[in-house]
Amino acid sequence: MADSSDIAFDPDATQVDAVVIGAGFGGLYSVHKLRNEMGLTVQAFDTATGVGGTWYWNRYPGARSDTEVTAYCYSFDKDLFNEWNWTQRYPLQPEILAYLNHVADRYDLRRSYQFETTITGTRWNEETGRWEVVTGDGRHYAARFLVEGVGLLSSTNVPDFPGLSSFAGESYHTARWPKDGVDLKGKRVALIGTGSTGVQVAVSIAPEVEHLSVFQRHAQWTVPAQHRPIAPDFLDFIKANYDEYWESVRQSASAFGIHESDQLAASATPEEQEEAFEKQWNSGGGFQFMLGVYADVVADRDANKAATDFIARKIREIVKDPETARLLTPDELYAKRPLCDDGYYAIFNRDNVELVDVKAHAIAEITPRGIKTADGVEREFDVIILATGFDAFTGNYLKFPQYGRDGVSLADKWAERPLAWESITAAGFPNWFMIFGPFPPFTNQPPAHEFQVNYIAALIKHAIDTGAKSIEVKGDVELSFVETCDELYNTTLFAVTDSWINGTNIPGKPRACMVNVAGMRGHVAALRQSEADGYPEFIVDGASVNA
Repeated sequence: MADSSDIAFDPDATQVDAVVIGAGFGGLYSVHKLRNEMGLTVQAFDTATGVGGTWYWNRYPGARSDTEVTAYCYSFDKDLFNEWNWTQRYPLQPEILAYLNHVADRYDLRRSYQFETTITGTRWNEETGRWEVVTGDGRHYAARFLVEGVGLLSSTNVPDFPGLSSFAGESYHTARWPKDGVDLKGKRVALIGTGSTGVQVAVSIAPEVEHLSVFQRHAQWTVPAQHRPIAPDFLDFIKANYDEYWESVRQSASAFGIHESDQLAASATPEEQEEAFEKQWNSGGGFQFMLGVYADVVADRDANKAATDFIARKIREIVKDPETARLLTPDELYAKRPLCDDGYYAIFNRDNVELVDVKAHAIAEITPRGIKTADGVEREFDVIILATGFDAFTGNYLKFPQYGRDGVSLADKWAERPLAWESITAAGFPNWFMIFGPFPPFTNQPPAHEFQVNYIAALIKHAIDTGAKSIEVKGDVELSFVETCDELYNTTLFAVTDSWINGTNIPGKPRACMVNVAGMRGHVAALRQSEADGYPEFIVDGASVNA
């Protein structure tokens, strides 16, 4: 059994102020904040060959943001916002990756990175007050502070299908799509998974493949995205009211830059509900449909049923075959991450697309020729695409051993469920910070990443200014926060719906609340109060007024 002694301290380790892991939105901004603005020495790492984080890896057909891009970007530099011209309301992956590369160039961030580098372990050294960080090629770094922006949805989930390695054709996970793409034209393709990624892939490839079999375990509620260019007058409004706009994003529940309804569904007649849902259906957007029509869709079963009854009627209107329409209609609540699409239900009217119900007939094995289901039917394929999602919230933090104070491992600390404070740190792990770790606000990530990095940077400055050797969140504060998150979560329908939000998509993973449904507004208020009060949540070692 591994323990902290497996990571030997190296007296000749390269000394830096901070190590940053990750080159997505959070990691890039961390390097800029800590190095460019605070003047610290920073060494950053990523396993990819370049920047981008999830947008580097997720190159699958149809990959795009499902968040309005006017809020899915950085806000810290108005000039950056003004000089980058987004082409679409929901940009495709190449455009988002180009934006992050532009950011890396503009702020000279690449020189702090070592790419194509894995981390094999981290360990806190009590004597030196530094983190030992070991890379896959055996190099050692000693950092006073460790910041991990490893991604909420980055640790890929590949189900253990019997015989997968025997398949004679091509197989790909959507989150590890080849950089040069895959030629699917005229091929027989199996798509396993119908979450956000699977929906995007299916719509994108249906017109070009010879035949597409979509293997569905759970039907999904999804609504139209209604892609269109960004309204120039809205961009003009943001530029003229820049600070006010971004503060309104931070002071919203979701940070998506969208209208969030305060009306309860019960206050409207059935006819008014129908009209309101129809209006949003035509306007587009998954989060808008869930949060912008009625305030209680994810908290009240009657409101939720009003929403799902509407979508179910749309499915029956769109899908010509009644049995296929029935299979595409979920038998569960609308209480997962909301999806939006470019015509998902309509692809099942195509002659070359079939829906395979693996809830009724599970995948028994992958054969050299294709996929055999439990009813004995074997379908032959040229390509198998796994759109099987991620081990969210904790997966990437547990990919390598991490040992905090007294040699306690993060894996042991999180064995029964994750424990953290405000998604940025954990008790027993001094000078250790996460970006959007467990218990983040259920919200748009880039604004949350940016706000969290600003708080982490201020906390690091506090430690430096007070001469503190270490700064660590108190265990009772962490526990109280987790209990509060549990209480809030249990008032919502997310708590009774299986999804990656509570870890039920991963066999053997403990089912647990892992989000803070107080939202961005509550998260911002808590961190601002913490900073204003001098960080009373933390144990500070050294010459600190808060020791």
